Amino acid sequence: MKNQTKLPQERIDELFKILRTRFEKNMHRHKGMEWDSIQTKLENNTDKLWSLNEMEETGGEPDVIGFDKKANEFIFFDCSAESPKGRRSVCYDPEALESRKKYKPENSAIGMADEMGIEILTEEQYRELQKLGDFDTKTSSWVKTPADIRKKGGAIFGDWRYGSVFIYHNGAESYYGARGFRGSLRV
Repeated sequence: MKNQTKLPQERIDELFKILRTRFEKNMHRHKGMEWDSIQTKLENNTDKLWSLNEMEETGGEPDVIGFDKKANEFIFFDCSAESPKGRRSVCYDPEALESRKKYKPENSAIGMADEMGIEILTEEQYRELQKLGDFDTKTSSWVKTPADIRKKGGAIFGDWRYGSVFIYHNGAESYYGARGFRGSLRV
């Protein structure tokens, strides 16, 4: 994760306003939850605010999609309609980035997620997200790839087409202007 700096209070206030507005507009994503509980949790975990700000700044439009009772954590996912704009044209992971000899992208999905302090969505989480709306109808998003696939040089990504979630494969070193990644954050 990048060397984090505390967000200025002005940005914290602005971020809370953005997150609250999104929360209130999308109550179907978090039935039975109240914003005040989430804000209190965030105020007590300011390091997570930095990560949420990174998600917002790169176009992810983070929103609460669940609550883990066992861990006592709210779960945020990137809920932008398409794969976040500020995270596209990236290969899968640092190893894939290193393996490219020509035309290297600037970063990798796993590398960026680590810098942002978030986790890339798993296939299961990606399918869970798609139950909340139609996401990635024109783009696609890398998802956490099982180790056995990655060892063979591959990586997986998903999108929404024809009313269904599709999970595909590609070489981990590939990158496209319409493929990025979505992340999750627990607070």
